[in-house]
Amino acid sequence: MRRAELATALRPIPIDDPADPRLAPYAAIRERDLVGRQGRFVAEGEVVLRVLLSGRSRFRTESVLLAPERLPALEPALAACDAPVYLAARPVMSAVAGFPIHRGVLAIGRGGPVADPDALVPDGPALLVGLVGLTNHDNVGGLFRNAAAFGADGVLMDAATCDPLYRKAIRVSAGTSLTVPFGRVPDGAALLDLCARHALVPVALTPGAEDIAALPPLPRALLLLGTEGTGLPEGLMARARRVGIPMAPGVDSLNVAVAGAVALHRLGGGRLPAQDRA
Repeated sequence: MRRAELATALRPIPIDDPADPRLAPYAAIRERDLVGRQGRFVAEGEVVLRVLLSGRSRFRTESVLLAPERLPALEPALAACDAPVYLAARPVMSAVAGFPIHRGVLAIGRGGPVADPDALVPDGPALLVGLVGLTNHDNVGGLFRNAAAFGADGVLMDAATCDPLYRKAIRVSAGTSLTVPFGRVPDGAALLDLCARHALVPVALTPGAEDIAALPPLPRALLLLGTEGTGLPEGLMARARRVGIPMAPGVDSLNVAVAGAVALHRLGGGRLPAQDRA
């Protein structure tokens, strides 16, 4: 499709007033992200928008807001988008959002029902990630990206773990929090109960434990990761297989997203076709 045909099909809508009611979902997104958006979430940046618009995303696009100069490169990705596409100069976008918009690319997505945790566990080989008490959006986003990279079947989070559809978490995940299935459980004990129901081996990552490299292959496993500092609760680890990552003297821990990547590579690297391994 030629650019002129794309532009006709898209019919982008110019907006020059920050108070335009069509931009209301984008208003003050820095603050409103923290308190919920009535089932909506904010997608920021070209990489995330392309994922949201793709067939890989589990969510639908409600609207797109672009700086005019960003439209040409995104026209092919937007060709099949049936949501309105608004064009606004960066000062207008920044006034609406409440902070400077450097990327010039925003969108509103619409979330659906949270998945039943039991439904995320496949028959046969299974690898899931369980997050307990992770309140840092960067770490949650990074762990979703790791889960996608190493072929995890899904991510399960306790009630204390932050929202993977928070704008920053989506951005750090490179859009994978829109593609990797996830569900919620009340607490870590519920994760262990799920393991018992589905014959999953719970693997708790913690400093100073058995070298994870010594683990035998685990066809069905759930990797448990806790918040930095306090880590996983002792009662939870007592019911799981404890493993650690050996480190140089004087260093006893890694950032949880980095540690999660190492552990997922060990547990899930063999799930990937040889030609897909970097």
